[in-house]
Amino acid sequence: MLADLTVKDFLAKTAGNEPVPGGGSVSALNGAVAAALGQMVANLTISRKKYADVEEEMRGIASTLEQARDRLTRLIDKDSDAYNEVFEAYKLPKETDEQKAARAGVIQEATKRAALVPLEVAEVVAGIMPSIEQVELKGNQNAVTDAGVAMMTARTAVLGALLNVRVNLSGIDDAAFVENLEVRIEELARKVIDLEEKVITEINNKL
Repeated sequence: MLADLTVKDFLAKTAGNEPVPGGGSVSALNGAVAAALGQMVANLTISRKKYADVEEEMRGIASTLEQARDRLTRLIDKDSDAYNEVFEAYKLPKETDEQKAARAGVIQEATKRAALVPLEVAEVVAGIMPSIEQVELKGNQNAVTDAGVAMMTARTAVLGALLNVRVNLSGIDDAAFVENLEVRIEELARKVIDLEEKVITEINNKL
């Protein structure tokens, strides 16, 4: 399991000559890091007298971010598994017309799954970015730059995951499927770019 590797081992495996873990798994990892860092800011706010009025909100945010972190950690391996399914599909026999047709169908289904996994990563991370904004606005202001790093890391995670969606869409014949995902990609990209810019501007104005 990639998620069970040490940081050093994960980096070494990523730097190696195998295609996994690749950009999709790294995007999931970035998302998990963003969630963890946002959770840290929330936890640094809890039980502080100065922030007593937002303690319950921070507890809720910490819980939300922990759940997202766990899900994104699982997606590190899920993305690599999806890539391997595509790779294995291309190795299926293609000697007869029947084999070619079956192989093409398996490739299409595997490629769809390989597009949906990074989309899931992008949607999960985009979903926690408003929580990260809240810890930046209301959380412990001694850790406001940590919230900023969480936001920037989240943006990178989303945009990186969306790149991995796009590269798989080019190999999918189902036009309706492709069109649906392209719309979702554009909406997510615009949303996270705007939110990250807003939050970083807010932080810079505080410093």
